[in-house]
Amino acid sequence: MSEAPRKRRLPIRALTLAEIVGITAVVIAALGYWDAHRERVLTDQEKAAAERQHQAEARAGALKLSFLMSGQPQGTDLIRMTAVHPEQVIQTQAVSFPSDVRGDSVETTGNPRVEAGWLEGGLEKALKARGVKDERGRLPIGVATNYIEDGQAKTDRSIYLLGYSLHPRVLRSAKVELEGLSFLRHSGDDLQKAVDQTWDRMAPRPAAAAP
Repeated sequence: MSEAPRKRRLPIRALTLAEIVGITAVVIAALGYWDAHRERVLTDQEKAAAERQHQAEARAGALKLSFLMSGQPQGTDLIRMTAVHPEQVIQTQAVSFPSDVRGDSVETTGNPRVEAGWLEGGLEKALKARGVKDERGRLPIGVATNYIEDGQAKTDRSIYLLGYSLHPRVLRSAKVELEGLSFLRHSGDDLQKAVDQTWDRMAPRPAAAAP
C-alpha cells in the first residue's frame, strides 16, 4: 500500500535587516504624512474659524458705529424718534422734507420727533402736483442728527421713509396722520438734494410739470 504524497510546504524566509528597515521607513513615512495632513486640516479649520470670528466682530463693530433710529407713533400726530443704540445720545436734529412739501427744515433740541402738522397743506399740494391719488404712502425725509457717543460729538445724515395717510376735510386741507418711520440709507453732506432726488424717484413729476 503506497503512502499518500506529502503536501509541499512553502519555504519560509526570515526578513533581512535591510527589508525590516525599509518597511519601517515606509510605515514611519505614512504616519508622518497622515500627521502632516491632519495638522494641515486642523490649521485650515482654525484659520477659517478665526476668519469667521473676525468677520463677525467687524460686522458688530460696523453696526455699533452706525447711527440708526427707530420711530414710535404717539397717537396719529407724532412720531417719537429714539436711537437704536442707547449709548448714542441725541442732542439736536434738523428734519428736511421734499422741497415741494416744505421749503425749510425743522430743528429740534433734545426732543427728536416728527409732527403731522409740519406736513399739512404742503404734502397734499405736492401729491396733487405729482398726480399721486393714493391717500396713503411713504414720504422721504432727511434727518441730520448731532449726538454724543463715547464722550465725542458726532453727526449722522440719513434718509428715512415716513408712513402717512391723508384724511379729507371740508374747507380745509386734508388731515395728515403719521403711521411709522423706517430707515432707508445714510446720506452725504447735501441732505436736501438727496431727499429731493429720492422723492422724484418715488413720485415722478408729470412731464408737463417737470421744471
